[in-house]
Amino acid sequence: MIYKTKGIVLKNIKYGETSLIVTAYTELFGLQTYIINGARTSKSAGNKAAMFQPSAILEMEVYHNDQKEMQRIRECGWSFLYNNILSDVVKNCIALYMVELLHKTLKQPEQNADLFYFCEDILIRLDSEAKNIAANFPLFFSLHLADFFGFKIDSHNIHKEEYFLDLKEGAFVAHQPTHPHFVDPGKAFITAELLKMRVPMELEQLKLNQQLRRDLLMKYQEYYALHIQDFGKMKTLPVLNEILG
Repeated sequence: MIYKTKGIVLKNIKYGETSLIVTAYTELFGLQTYIINGARTSKSAGNKAAMFQPSAILEMEVYHNDQKEMQRIRECGWSFLYNNILSDVVKNCIALYMVELLHKTLKQPEQNADLFYFCEDILIRLDSEAKNIAANFPLFFSLHLADFFGFKIDSHNIHKEEYFLDLKEGAFVAHQPTHPHFVDPGKAFITAELLKMRVPMELEQLKLNQQLRRDLLMKYQEYYALHIQDFGKMKTLPVLNEILG
């Protein structure tokens, strides 16, 4: 059957002489893989390959069959055309980090419209934000994405720099854990403040230097690795740290 759905491009791989295999997170079907024939030919209408860059938000008409691992796209166009993300080095790197993190957390092709709208909204907001605010988007996204996968950190009662963050338990604790997977009180308090922010525009209140951002992102990667099986290492994180540095 043919369905209309939005999709966020997570990854593309060249296939054969002219085709692409595209992984997208869709509004209707969750994580899906599509084969795009003829996307890389000089005659392809509107330069199809450019449309399937990671982080692109698309409107698609797709052929969908639950019994197939790879689907096909009938028609495709921009759902939101970025002004900056695909051309600005810093914002593009932030967007690539976010879509890689999303891709690494998704294990099943299950629909989750709330997750899709969260990701769509933060990418659209990233496109227009000032760079000093955009620099904190990876922190915000990393923490709030976990809400959708069952390992949310509760920061409700954290108002002082006196708690450690136990990454194994996903909880703030009064005493230093006996294992090495924790965040010290200063950075734990920043994490608690980030968790209390509900929309990216609140990030303007947060004043962080480059080293703090790097340290926090490394700890958040460690947190995901502890809670997501076979999470591995983020390929975009070293590049992001370099760009934001």
